[in-house]
Amino acid sequence: MLTRTCYGLARGAPRRVFLLCSYVNRTFHLPVVCCPPKRHASSDMGRRLSRLPGWMDPYIKLARYDRPIGTWLLYLPCTWSIALASPAGQLPDLYMLTLFGIGAILMRGAGCTINDLLDRRFDQQVERTKLRPLANGTISLKNAFLFLGFQLSASLLILLQLNWYSIFLGLLSILPVTVYPLCKRVTYWPQIVLGLTLNWGTWLGYSAVVGYCSLPVCLPLYIGGTIWTTIYDTVYSHQDIEDDLNVGIKSLAIRLSHNAKPYFVLFQMGMLGCLLAVGVNSDAGLVYYFGTLLTMAHLAGLVYRTDLRNPISCLNTFNAGKITGLLYFTTIVLDKLLATGSTFPM
Repeated sequence: MLTRTCYGLARGAPRRVFLLCSYVNRTFHLPVVCCPPKRHASSDMGRRLSRLPGWMDPYIKLARYDRPIGTWLLYLPCTWSIALASPAGQLPDLYMLTLFGIGAILMRGAGCTINDLLDRRFDQQVERTKLRPLANGTISLKNAFLFLGFQLSASLLILLQLNWYSIFLGLLSILPVTVYPLCKRVTYWPQIVLGLTLNWGTWLGYSAVVGYCSLPVCLPLYIGGTIWTTIYDTVYSHQDIEDDLNVGIKSLAIRLSHNAKPYFVLFQMGMLGCLLAVGVNSDAGLVYYFGTLLTMAHLAGLVYRTDLRNPISCLNTFNAGKITGLLYFTTIVLDKLLATGSTFPM
């Protein structure tokens, strides 16, 4: 009878390993070359990106292009405000949605690069982040700064397609993007700063369409979006509680520990109040209020089912946040279309 056991399968470059084979009373070694996959794909997007040249892999991981959920969470607040600024009876401006989509990809990548530049020493000590390109030395600081410059330059080109009011607002967004990684060192509430950063598009999208920001609409939308981010990122941060405690990083997950769910209920009540205020101040119809309640019910269900002690459960809830944002966007679009009858712009 032939039995085979493989020893020494290694990560990285191809390695020579051996099959230890036994046949009857004889034992011998057969050399085998094991070639690992070209790149670990963390998502469907990751699998598609795996077809690109290998030298691009560290930069893809640095900008998190292989994990598009972060781009969605940055982009969706922009779509809300673009839809709210649209005339009654019309779909949101497709050109603006496209511009902001490209901008979200670029700025999310730039934000991740800034975060990893500032946090590379901490990342080396956290299990989930120790293999990031800057933490493990795959990318040099010089190349990381060059890559950051490219992303910011491309983002500026997108921003320059907007009106001057929006350009000014867009330039201001670099401040919270830079401040957020530093907040994790000094406060247990960095998720709020992240929310203020990721939801900047609630101002920018509205002004890009109409040339100004309506404070009664944009302010509660901004606050509501910030609360939403605080909820899903606190859930996400529960994955790293032990490592964060060891390296001295602060977070709301550490502050609230595994007893966070009662606070999440309060946060959701605050978010609901903000979104209802948006509806009142934008003269929304019944479709808006029904859809908003449906959106909040979805979010409440996600949080209720989450096991904060289970990292996989926390990650799944975080990834499902995209559905919450899409539900609210769909709500606004349907309410606008039904306001005075549908007219589809050519």
